Amino acid sequence: MTGYHPPPLADSPTYDPAAKTLHWLTALLVIGMICLGLWMVGLPVGLQKLKVYSWHKWAGITVLGLSVLRLVWRHVRRPPALPDTLTPLDRRLAPWGHAALYALLFIQPLTGWMMSSAAGIPVVWLGIWQLPDLVGKDEAWFKALQTTHYLLSRVLIAVIVLHVAAVIRHDVLRRDGVLRRMLPFAK
Repeated sequence: MTGYHPPPLADSPTYDPAAKTLHWLTALLVIGMICLGLWMVGLPVGLQKLKVYSWHKWAGITVLGLSVLRLVWRHVRRPPALPDTLTPLDRRLAPWGHAALYALLFIQPLTGWMMSSAAGIPVVWLGIWQLPDLVGKDEAWFKALQTTHYLLSRVLIAVIVLHVAAVIRHDVLRRDGVLRRMLPFAK
């Protein structure tokens, strides 16, 4: 046995259609989920708040599933090599930025799911499938997870802002084509 060897980097300068689709679906869901999260906490207790919390949870579980698919796809179909136009610093920072995004795309939905479990409120994905509780009902756990989920949401927002700023820097200021690699219809 020689161990696992990932496939070589893609020959194309752009990401493949599946990677692009997973990226943009995830991006739209995360932005929507952040907006819902910021809005829902200020809603008065009632049916509307309950609905919005459910939508937020559905989006979170969907993001978790898409993130698993993205990681699997990334190992099956490697991304293109970084463009030659990147500086040495860009080449060192890019993997860290992507790792931070991936980590948050896993940790944030999981802390939300655990928080719901600790509150004794089951997560029912799309109103159809009740997911198992990840922790038992526990007020102290709920409070700790609530704080963690809140703080990580701010970290996620910051990382997304940095990600978008990096894209703008590359594509608008440096014009090195980084954004076109991930645009849905770019070749």
